[in-house]
Amino acid sequence: MLRHLRALAAAALPSRRRLVAVAAATLLTGTLAVGADVAAAPPAQAAARTVDGGRLDWGIKESFLTYVTGPIAQGEWTLLDGAASGFRFHSATGSYDPETGALTAAFGGGVRFTGHEENGTHRLDMTLRGFTVRIADGRGTLHADVAGKDRKTGRMSTSSQAALASLDLGGLDMRGGGSPVVLDGVPAALTAEGERAFAGYYPAGTALDPVSLSVDVRASSSGSGSGSGSGDDPPPSGKPEDGGEKRDRGEGKAAGGEIVDGAVDWGVRRTFRDYVTGPVAQGSWRLGGGAEDGGALFRFGRAEGAYDAKEQRLSADFAGTLRFTGERLDLRLSGVSVTVEDGRGTLVADVAGDGDTAEAIPVVTFPAGRLTAKDGLVAVAEAPAKLTAEGARAFGGMYEAGTAMDPVSVAVALDADAELPALPDLGSDPGPSAEPAGPAKKAGAADAPEPAGSSSTSPAVPLGVTGAAVLLAALLAYVLVRRRRTRTAAPASTPAPTPEATDAAGKPGTTD
Repeated sequence: MLRHLRALAAAALPSRRRLVAVAAATLLTGTLAVGADVAAAPPAQAAARTVDGGRLDWGIKESFLTYVTGPIAQGEWTLLDGAASGFRFHSATGSYDPETGALTAAFGGGVRFTGHEENGTHRLDMTLRGFTVRIADGRGTLHADVAGKDRKTGRMSTSSQAALASLDLGGLDMRGGGSPVVLDGVPAALTAEGERAFAGYYPAGTALDPVSLSVDVRASSSGSGSGSGSGDDPPPSGKPEDGGEKRDRGEGKAAGGEIVDGAVDWGVRRTFRDYVTGPVAQGSWRLGGGAEDGGALFRFGRAEGAYDAKEQRLSADFAGTLRFTGERLDLRLSGVSVTVEDGRGTLVADVAGDGDTAEAIPVVTFPAGRLTAKDGLVAVAEAPAKLTAEGARAFGGMYEAGTAMDPVSVAVALDADAELPALPDLGSDPGPSAEPAGPAKKAGAADAPEPAGSSSTSPAVPLGVTGAAVLLAALLAYVLVRRRRTRTAAPASTPAPTPEATDAAGKPGTTD
């Protein structure tokens, strides 16, 4: 029956707006589960915790994106500072207090929107970065650093940590969460300050895209309570404590020019990633064999090979696989290697797709310049890459040979103590869920303890009354949210756009 209640609540709303109904239904489940022992539970021993890694997913506003790339603005957006496709912002830092539910999480990455080009400049020019979510006393706000032009005067202005959007938590109790803390599909509305930041394109109160986040939390070393050695606060998975990526390579330097470790970072192509996850392909990607997702790039690691400083040659093989799947799409990259000779680099891979496999084909080339070792590393950073003829065939003709692909970064270690560049931190994966993982567990956390109402300060209430009251609250919240959304002022009209990432045939676009 409890499962049926959750299913009914989830089905009552579209998938991106299920927060209130699902949270309320699961709160009812939690109340029924703890039963009459609620009042007898001891108070939780909660200490302030540090946010250490995680991601924010926020699409800004869909109609604004289509306006920017549409036939009137004829503009584009550019992801900044490691932000990823789908507007994913990384490397969360901040604090979380499980006793009060207060959360502050600041994220890396940004995005710049430009459009309405006139005489080499843009009338529309807005940059958002430094996104920060602040939640306290049941209220949430999304802040950001904003730089943008006034629509009328064209004058550029900046604002630090402007309150862009209010977050409708639907009465969610954020107390008592474990790690990671997860919120999914939180409704967001433009604030008066946000209206100014958006140069008046939309009035205050306009519904924006919902906000989702997942952040790792650990016990603060300076906080009271269980301390950093608490058994229920392990370090976030997949994040080396030294900030880099070290293998167990032994001590000292490698003999000669032997490569003892390394990584190649390559995002393939931003518009291709957007196409894969977009409405045409409706697909995804999956990593294996030790490959990692760095947000706007993929990392293949555990390098083996050789480096010849005198001859300026480098040859390195990397571990990991990357597979893209979607409607009429199945492309797998493995056996990735990089060679550099005469200042020119080539990324090679085994490519499988449409039942065919091509081994060791040169996919992209890039300028590598002169190779030098520094602090035990030989590195090429953000080298512009172009698709080869063989690579064009591997992509099924989606792109022509010579097409600009995402830049390639290579770092190989000649010294066992050398540290590779760190990846953007996306935090722990909260895991798949048919319903919002965070709100459904009251404190927005995987492995969260029982609801905060289990403290000894809660009055003893008969079980049936408690369940009925919570169910009534859920229905009331749902009705109020629906009414509020009905009354919300309609957003400023925007023209029908041409999608940036796909052409008329539904193929990934060739412009960034």
